[in-house]
Amino acid sequence: MEIPLSAIYLAIVLVFTLLTALAGGRRRRKLNLPPGPRPWPVIGNLNLIGRLPYRSLAALAQKHGPLMHLRFGSFPVVVGSSVDMAKFFLKTHDLSFVSRRKTAAGKYTFYNYSDIGWSPYGPYWRQARRICIMELFTTKRLDSYQYIRVEEVRCLLQDLFRSAETPVLLKDHLFTINLNIMSRMVLGRKYTQEQSLSSVAPTAIVPQEEFKEMVEELLLLNGVINVGDLIPWLNFLDLQGYVKRMKMLGKRFDRFLEHVLDEHNERRRREGKAFVPRDMADVLLELADDDGLEVKLERHCLKAFILDMFVAGTDTSTITIEWAISEILKRPETFDKATEELDRVIGRGRWVEEEDVHRLPYIEAIVKETMRMHPVAPLLIPRFSREHTTVDGYDIPARTGVLVNVWAIGRDPAVWDAPEEFRPERFVGSPIDVKGHHFELLPFGAGRRMCPGYSLGLKLIGDGVAHDAQNDGSGVWGVCELHRRDRVLPAGPGGLPVARLRGMAFNLTDIGGIGGGKTLNSAFSSPPTTRQVGNARRS
Repeated sequence: MEIPLSAIYLAIVLVFTLLTALAGGRRRRKLNLPPGPRPWPVIGNLNLIGRLPYRSLAALAQKHGPLMHLRFGSFPVVVGSSVDMAKFFLKTHDLSFVSRRKTAAGKYTFYNYSDIGWSPYGPYWRQARRICIMELFTTKRLDSYQYIRVEEVRCLLQDLFRSAETPVLLKDHLFTINLNIMSRMVLGRKYTQEQSLSSVAPTAIVPQEEFKEMVEELLLLNGVINVGDLIPWLNFLDLQGYVKRMKMLGKRFDRFLEHVLDEHNERRRREGKAFVPRDMADVLLELADDDGLEVKLERHCLKAFILDMFVAGTDTSTITIEWAISEILKRPETFDKATEELDRVIGRGRWVEEEDVHRLPYIEAIVKETMRMHPVAPLLIPRFSREHTTVDGYDIPARTGVLVNVWAIGRDPAVWDAPEEFRPERFVGSPIDVKGHHFELLPFGAGRRMCPGYSLGLKLIGDGVAHDAQNDGSGVWGVCELHRRDRVLPAGPGGLPVARLRGMAFNLTDIGGIGGGKTLNSAFSSPPTTRQVGNARRS
């Protein structure tokens, strides 16, 4: 019987694939790879990664050491979980590990890797980084937008004062203020509104709650473990449905961003030679017209830039501020020290200003301690080795994924005294900062891939924590529901974990999130204090 030609071709392909795999296996066995758990066929070590990957990897590091080798599906991955390993990957050999692996999230939600976060190392990424540092996040430009941040903070405080006797969802208020700040800085005005679509004002194009849901979905989809990314031959199945969600979300954001750019271009056309850039979108559009750029900025690149700034400046700042407030409200001694410093340095006759924050070392210490215990990106954004490298005698082949577990470093007892306790005092008088110089504390990363907008993030977070601490005074009361990602207390009525402090009830549940962890949602009611009354009336 004659064997069909197609069957012969298939047999050749299968034999070639098998021989290649065996040869690759022999080559790998000659390498001195870092220690790690034995992988399973096909899935590798994915069976060991739980709902909070940074915690799973921290537990594995306790057994295998601060440098581990694993396989996530078809791809090798190394994980650094110590200060020395972070310094090796992010500073000593930063250039070797500066690239990114291509993922569905980068393709479908950030315009085919056109943002600064997901774009691979090369001329476009270098140019994007220069634009961020030299054009968008300069001290002069950020200072020029200070009035926006002041106005929005005042609006938040007035809203809290008006709802003094009513429970409020703190996260919603924080998200709103950060969204409004970023919208006015980046786009020149607010493009969202709190009401439903049926009552949206003509100048708003999306309801605020819908936009909030879109941002949270974006963060989630950029932090999940997508099987198709790790086992490429299963990608077409979209087993978890993530790719479908990414495509739908990308289209929703694209409609929003198309409207924004059309409106900005119309103003440029209308004003002609009298046009003056008012916001970051205007700056980007002017750069897109610059023929001297190494890589031309296409329209989709501008949309990716804008999306990056919205996400980085809105939800991530909200998460950190809320963690900080929840921690100090649970600790009377920390709360008292914060308000005492505010009374002593600022007094009760005015609200704290941005330029005051550097004169509030305890408030700054609270921010650092929050970032140590609750980094928004506990594994940073995964890196990708461009070349073969050796560390401590171990081989790290080219095209290996790299994760730096900053959450594990922040909880390392070899680095921190009582690492599981919230102690801002450890940073008072300490030279450790969050600007990528000290590898014990890396909320914004370090090296070439460090977050270029960290200075804006520090302004938003420091100012937000100071204002919230000043606003709450000593009269916070009522109910505070804190859905926590990493700590559960004994159950109270109805099976909810409950802790009580100064008449406040904290309901704590573990919900997971971005990069392996998400955020918390808190609600509280607060009667106006003397400080609140005096200042709210003057606003």
